[in-house]
Amino acid sequence: MVSRSFSILLNLPIFKRTFKGINSIRKYVTASDTVKLSFTQFDPPKLNEPSECSTLIILHGLFGSKQNWRSLAKVFAQRLNTRVFTLDLRNHGESPHSEVHNYEIMAKDVVSFMNEHHLKRTFVMGHSMGGKVAMTMALMQVAQIDQLIVVDSAPTDAHLSKEFDTYVGAMKKIEQVGVVKQSQADEILKSYISDIHIRQFLLTNLKKDQEKGTYKFRIPLEVLGNSLKTLHGFPFGSARHTFHKSTLFVAGTKSNYILPKVDSAH
Repeated sequence: MVSRSFSILLNLPIFKRTFKGINSIRKYVTASDTVKLSFTQFDPPKLNEPSECSTLIILHGLFGSKQNWRSLAKVFAQRLNTRVFTLDLRNHGESPHSEVHNYEIMAKDVVSFMNEHHLKRTFVMGHSMGGKVAMTMALMQVAQIDQLIVVDSAPTDAHLSKEFDTYVGAMKKIEQVGVVKQSQADEILKSYISDIHIRQFLLTNLKKDQEKGTYKFRIPLEVLGNSLKTLHGFPFGSARHTFHKSTLFVAGTKSNYILPKVDSAH
């Protein structure tokens, strides 16, 4: 079984459930075009042998990129003997920038990618922001989704920590100063963020402007900063919107994003 393969790999049981959002449905974006997403493809070692698993698509979290999942994607491709795609969502990594950044349009971007690559049966795994994109796709009744894996996210409004505003402000400060070394950027971040792991994560987005010789972030800070309030929420709430295929929710024991009261309500 497909679900059994993932259970062995992740050492967690996949279970069948119906989930639904618990807030009022928001207006869909209809005027915005989808963007062509940057991706990396990982092929299995036994490409010509039939696999029990559908193609796996992995969606990263806020301020992340497809590179965050590179090592695990290789393992998944080898262990499951299936193709794995890691995507850069819009306004992240090497994908195009857009003034519009919400779950509905990001979901449509991924559906467009699936159609372009003729993916008929897929597992979709999303982390954090990517998890909400994956759940949005599922509740949009995207037929190509066989199973869903949601990592550290839930189909509900979840107030993002004020730290995210701090992260955006700190990155803007780096661009304003015009640093010429990554170490200078880290020094600025230190005054805002004490956790070295978070600083290192944010600095993966730092790129050098070859003409000016200064560093700037490859993500559109203004757009993402303005979208934080939207990203707090979830676009589905009506009980009419359900997903009846196998779904696995994965949460860390110290996570604030999947709470017992949310889990018990679904």
